[in-house]
Amino acid sequence: MARQKVGQEHVRKLQRTGENGSTYMVTLPKELIAELGWQKKQKVVVEKQGKTLVIKDWK
Repeated sequence: MARQKVGQEHVRKLQRTGENGSTYMVTLPKELIAELGWQKKQKVVVEKQGKTLVIKDWK
């Protein structure tokens, strides 16, 4: 991924994925993943709170 401008390190684009393009994905900065202690293939929960998406660890 190309370097972001200073102050925009956490700006990401939505990408379409899947055979028919019905699923979207967004990449997360590896620094944030490391801070949270999350691992590859870990399950997470995505919740909608108003116009905000919240991603948290699945228990």
